[in-house]
Amino acid sequence: MTRWIFGLVLALAINLGSAQHAGADLIESQQIQVIDGDTIKVDGMTVHLVGFVAPDTRDALCDTERNLGVKATGRVRELIVTGRLDYSPVICSCPATTLGKWFCNFGRTCGTLKTNDRDIGDILVEEGLAVAYSCSKTGCPKTPNPWCKSSR
Repeated sequence: MTRWIFGLVLALAINLGSAQHAGADLIESQQIQVIDGDTIKVDGMTVHLVGFVAPDTRDALCDTERNLGVKATGRVRELIVTGRLDYSPVICSCPATTLGKWFCNFGRTCGTLKTNDRDIGDILVEEGLAVAYSCSKTGCPKTPNPWCKSSR
């Protein structure tokens, strides 16, 4: 419950400021643990990175997805070690009553991460290790999975 409140307070503080990442904080690579291509832990708090979706590694639907997911995860690890990092918490795209709960991003908070002033998601998309993915304020469309076209 405390983590949820902390995440909500951070997200609200960001939302009340400028829309241009007023809450971006310079952080050190050792503050980040990479879970997969679009999920990290920042100071122990699990964060879903927004604006893109990377292939899954744990729940992959095919070998192609799993292999690309491993590459995306590795690439995020490389990027956080080699760059100046800016982290910004953002409000997750869920109805307000579900923020911080399991059915809103599996209880994760949301954020963006930049390295050397470039969004990590943009880099992964450019390199073919993720696809762009946008949500509305209160929900997201079906998650794309171009990696397993024959599996769906």
